[in-house]
Amino acid sequence: MILPTGNAKLDHYLQHGYAGVRGMSSAFAASICGHIVRRQSEMGISGHIAEIGTFEGRFFIALGHGLAKGEKAIGIDIFTWPSEKVLDNLHANCAKNGLSTADYVAIKGSTADMKPADVVAPAGGGENPLKIRFFHIDGQHDDANVTNDLDLAAPLMHEKGIIVLDDMLHPAYPELVESVHRWLRKHPEWRVLAILDREDIVAAAKYVLCRVEHVALYEKDLLETFSKQVFPMGCDVVGHFTMVLTPEPKLAVVD
Repeated sequence: MILPTGNAKLDHYLQHGYAGVRGMSSAFAASICGHIVRRQSEMGISGHIAEIGTFEGRFFIALGHGLAKGEKAIGIDIFTWPSEKVLDNLHANCAKNGLSTADYVAIKGSTADMKPADVVAPAGGGENPLKIRFFHIDGQHDDANVTNDLDLAAPLMHEKGIIVLDDMLHPAYPELVESVHRWLRKHPEWRVLAILDREDIVAAAKYVLCRVEHVALYEKDLLETFSKQVFPMGCDVVGHFTMVLTPEPKLAVVD
């Protein structure tokens, strides 16, 4: 499902380019995340956009279409799976879909070997690099790596920044959400703002995180903008109400 984002370049990419880029993220999630990135710019929230697990750029390009002047998209991946052609394919997909090499940087390597400075330094800015306002984490799906990726991202975030975690509640990775909940309990300053439901077994659900004091900044806008996608029951995550946005919200029929 593709929803309007208010960003003409992104809407065009979602309609005409997104499905043509190899990857597994859903257009539904990309629509909502693209809307969030646009709203951040409107609210004066500036910073880079980053992604761990960029692969050939499907979701990365969508985020990149929301960049404002002076910002860059930072893509991190080993870029060797399933072949050594992945990085070349990323560059080709970006060029084909409207992102120039001036818009983004690709960092080849494992986040297990990185420090926060390694993420932002390639984007420039010298001793005072921009913070990251939107960070999409779709790296290795195990306890050690998702915990490391969250620890890597958190100190880089803009005060009003958003972290999005992919493949939550996925049947292929049933313990991944346990790792995230453990991290959230250790970091009560962060809260799950929303869950973006899956479209199918491949295009899996995402957790949208922000700092506790800025939940209201995003919550009302999302509930109003995507009112037709709001699951009426919502849910509870680590002791807090969390909205659920789903392509076809409905309750079970009990006879």
